[in-house]
Amino acid sequence: MVVIFVQRERSEFHWNSAKNLYRAWNLAPFSETMISSIDFHKTSTYMVTASDDDSIRLYDVATASCLKTINSKKYGVDLVCFTSHPTTVIYSSRNGWDDSLRLLSLHDNKYLRYFKGHHDRVVSLSLCSGGECFISGSLDRTVLLWDQRVEKCQGLLRVQGRPAAAYDDQGLVFAIAFGGYIRMFDTRMYEKGPFEIFSVGGDLSEANVVKFSNDGRLMLLTTMDGYIHVLDSFRGTLLSTYSVKPVAEASTLDATFSPEGMFVVSGSGDGSTHAWGVRSGKQVHSWMGIGGGDPPVIKWAPGSPMFVTGSSELSFVIPDLSKLPAYSIRK
Repeated sequence: MVVIFVQRERSEFHWNSAKNLYRAWNLAPFSETMISSIDFHKTSTYMVTASDDDSIRLYDVATASCLKTINSKKYGVDLVCFTSHPTTVIYSSRNGWDDSLRLLSLHDNKYLRYFKGHHDRVVSLSLCSGGECFISGSLDRTVLLWDQRVEKCQGLLRVQGRPAAAYDDQGLVFAIAFGGYIRMFDTRMYEKGPFEIFSVGGDLSEANVVKFSNDGRLMLLTTMDGYIHVLDSFRGTLLSTYSVKPVAEASTLDATFSPEGMFVVSGSGDGSTHAWGVRSGKQVHSWMGIGGGDPPVIKWAPGSPMFVTGSSELSFVIPDLSKLPAYSIRK
């Protein structure tokens, strides 16, 4: 695996291309391993990745170093995310016979808790930033609500398709997307059902990921047919839709907002990465990856202009957003 830190460069839209200019630190031998998940800790410089070689890697972004590699050969690893503690993560399995979630201490490689309840692959995982709760969605067509301190799930919602679920940044609301709609739930009264249901413009293909912008005003939803929908999270108005190559059934189309919510960066079914302006709806840059056609995983670093893409490489990209007029006005 190669970690690439991309330096700033001038281009028509002032976005960097990992193919044109970069410095690389070989933190691990290159392989055909594919990264399946990336997360940043919100108050430290740590980043964690999950790979299909059944490993979890902890990085310190400040020093461009891999601090630790932990193998999960028995259970496999698919999705991973930090808890509030910088060396504790929750991750899902990939072995096909045990679909439990696990709370793992990276410090001493010790399991702290098992969360059993799903009966098929977990395809969505989101932690509530305001507490100990998290939510998971599975191909068994259930969404489970959890408390990290308790092994038994605290709530169950049944859906009619592959679910994508996410908390907003304040942890007051969570969204569940499937079947062409996004359903909004109040975390304190989710048992009463959704308080709003938003349409995504007739796209009935399987939901992949749903995410909120940092200020909670926007949402995005990606689908298997290669669409990225951006909505007003209060009114449900569909603001824009971007189109990329569709993804395979076993893959996930990932996308993320920039910190101020002015841009969306998405993967594609052909392995490329694209940047879009939310206000204009236009593409501002694109570049090809090296993931062999698999869509990259994408994550913005908290409070930073840097985002990371993961395929068979980790690419740290710093676009020069200050050169974009829309960004300058927003600032």
